[in-house]
This record gives sequence, C-alpha cells and structure tokens, in this order.
Amino acid sequence: MTNDKANQMWGGRFSAGPDAIMEAINASIGYDKRLAAQDIAGSRAHASMLAATGIITDKDAEAIREGLLTVLSEIEGGTFEFSAALEDIHMNVEARLKEVVGEAAGRLHTARSRNDQVATDFRLWVRDQFDAAEQGLTALMQALLVQAEQGAGWVMPGFTHLQTAQPVTWGHHMMAYVEMFARDRSRVRDARARMNECPLGSAALAGTSFPIDRDMTAKALGFDRPTANSLDAVSDRDFALEFLGVASICAMHLSRLSEELVIWSSAQFRFVTMSDRFSTGSSIMPQKKNPDAAELIRAKVGRIFGAQTALMMVMKGLPLAYSKDMQEDKEQVFDAADNWMLALAAMTGMIADLTANRDALQAAAGAGFSTATDLADWLVRELGLPFREAHHVTGALVAMAEQKGCDLPELSIDDLRSVHDGITSAVFDVLGVHNSVASRTSYGGTAPEQVRAQVARWKDALA
Repeated sequence: MTNDKANQMWGGRFSAGPDAIMEAINASIGYDKRLAAQDIAGSRAHASMLAATGIITDKDAEAIREGLLTVLSEIEGGTFEFSAALEDIHMNVEARLKEVVGEAAGRLHTARSRNDQVATDFRLWVRDQFDAAEQGLTALMQALLVQAEQGAGWVMPGFTHLQTAQPVTWGHHMMAYVEMFARDRSRVRDARARMNECPLGSAALAGTSFPIDRDMTAKALGFDRPTANSLDAVSDRDFALEFLGVASICAMHLSRLSEELVIWSSAQFRFVTMSDRFSTGSSIMPQKKNPDAAELIRAKVGRIFGAQTALMMVMKGLPLAYSKDMQEDKEQVFDAADNWMLALAAMTGMIADLTANRDALQAAAGAGFSTATDLADWLVRELGLPFREAHHVTGALVAMAEQKGCDLPELSIDDLRSVHDGITSAVFDVLGVHNSVASRTSYGGTAPEQVRAQVARWKDALA
C-alpha cells in the first residue's frame, strides 16, 4: 500500500507522508496484527450498535459486518497483505474493508477513536490470555494431584536452607505447589473480573456527542459493563500491568518447582527421573540426561518480570490521556503471555511424566538426623522437659551420633540414657521416619491422612 493511502487515513492535515525512518518508528503492525480477531470483533459490535441507535443504516452495518468477516478470513488464511505505511492493525483492517465493501466502510469509525479502539482490543486480548492461563493452571494442578495421591505416604526429606530438616511425604510436597498454583489461579480470576469493563465509546478521550449505546457494545463483547470515565479508559494500562504481575508471581512459582526438579534429577539426589520427552543429552558426554525444559522454565521468570518492569517504565510519567508512548505497551505483554503459556504447558507435561524414585526418597528421609525434632518433642511430651532443655539434650545426642558415624535411630538405649537417664525404649517409636510423618496430624500437616484429605478436597474443587 502506498503513502498516499496512509495520507488519506491521516486526513487532510498532512500533505506529505512520513519518510522511511518515521514510518519505521511509528508503525506497530509488525506486532499488533496479533489483535486482528479482537479488532474485528470490536468493530462488528460497534457497527451493530451504530445501526441499532440509528447513527448508520442497517444496510451499511450489515455490509460492514460481512466485510469484516471477509477481512478476518483473509488474515486467518494468510492471504492478507499487511502494510507498515498504514501503521497498525486498525488502519490495515479499515483500509481493506473499504476495498471490500466500498463507501460504507468509512462510516465504521463514527463515534469512536483509535484510542478507545485499541484499549478495547487490548483488553479483549488480555482477557483471552487470562482464560488460557486459568485453563493451564487447572491442568497443572490436576497433574500435581495425581503425583500427590500416588505418593501420599512416601517419605522424603523436608528441607530448610537446603539442609535436611524433618521428614515429610512426597504427596505433601506436591500439594504445596497445588496451593501455590491455586493462589495464582485465584489471582487470574480476580484480575480478569477487575479488567472486564469495555472502553469502546470513550472515543479519543472525552466521549462522543453521538447517541451511542455503550451497554450494548459492552454486552456484545462479553464485558460486565462499560468503563465509567472516558479519560481513564483510553489512558490507563493497569489491566496489562496486573496481567504481567500475576504472570510474574506464577512464573516465580514455576521457577521454584523447576529448580527442585533440576536438583532432584541430579545423580547426587536421584529423587526423580525426568522423561525423555522433557530432557536432552550432551554433545560429548553420553551419560548425561539434562533437565533442559525445567531449566528453561526457570529462566522464563526473568523475561516475564522484565516485561512488567518495562511497561511500568513506559506508563509511569504519562499525563492524561493518550500518548504515543503507549504504543509500546503490547510487545512486552505478547512476549510474556507466550512464555507464560509455554512454561505452564511444559511444566504440566513434566509433572505428568515424572517418576518419583520412592526408594531414594525414603533413604534420604532417614539421613541427616531428620527425626531430631521428633526426639525433642518426645522428651517434652513424655518426660515433661521444657522445650529448651529437650532441644539441648537432642543436640547432644545428634553430636554423639555424628561422632559415631550413625543416625539417631541407630544409637543404643544406653547411648541415649547416657545423655538423659529418663529416656526409655519407647523413644524408638518416634525415631523412624514413617512414625514421624504419621504423627504430624495437625490440619495442613504432612501425615498421609492429612495429605489424602487435601487431595480429595482439591479433586472435588477442580471437578
């Protein structure tokens, strides 16, 4: 398309088109063509409303709506020719619509501006991404529930500071991530509900003198209501920032789980075996099976969080209403959304294919004096020791076991009584890791019965 056509779209104010540099910096069609479906949906709703309010004729509205479907089919079919000279998706669609339906196309832009048009398109696109994220998070939670139910009674070490702390169960560890991703899903829902207002009809910034029906267009596009202030509607992008914020928190959770998978799949841990579908080999070391998918997910949080920071910097100093700076609002969001959805899908696949090595988990659960806290609790509960004294006695026994090169259950009763003569053989009931986890029956605890109850609760919630 020629600069002459671009000049016509800009109007009679400009007698010459932009040079190549201005065209390059001004054009957004290279990326905002992703808004094509949303742009056309918004225009079809706007045309219907214009006819219903008598602003344009039913004949023109019908021609516009059908012509827009033709344009959409060309875009989806890959035959549409996008033009940088026409700047953005809106002007590309409108120009092609004029070629398809003629003069009627010129009536479509009545009572709207590119400002409210792009704000509407972008909200529709972000809303679609929220819906996709909710589906992705639900699938991931379901995959984690399968792992948790299978390993509800499998013991493993729980860590603090990546040091052995207390025994927990594999199911309990998996359910920790179910809770994290459930909060992510609730943030998705909250943010989606908050952004579900329609800017269309706000026009450039002040509304319009045409007798439009904003409730009609809002309803047609699935919004809960029209936006209440035209200045705010066209000039803010907090819905996109909130999308990036939600994505960043979720990506952080995905990164933490990825880190654990990387550690657990190492030869030093052998807690899990990753499937071949989500692993790669080494070009020179034939024994290697690298958890590349997990490592790449772990890296996604950087670019997703970076997108949030970038958009925040774009928006932070802008006076009301619209400024051309806001054209820079989409690329970061598009990139973050793509990477978030990919990370969710990859993690779901990895968890579904993951094999937990029960024997290795159990062996590690009993190492590192993991039942020391159980011993201290027993001293308090059975002998009535103050906890600080029990802590001191237990510390002395840990030091003894360390000196002997054994773990706490391997100390003899004489060894134990040499530190505190009140200890009886009943203490060995709490020094086993299975007894330890079974005793943690408080709500939300690691006892298998508690884990199975939480699995059942979430299975019902997700059904």
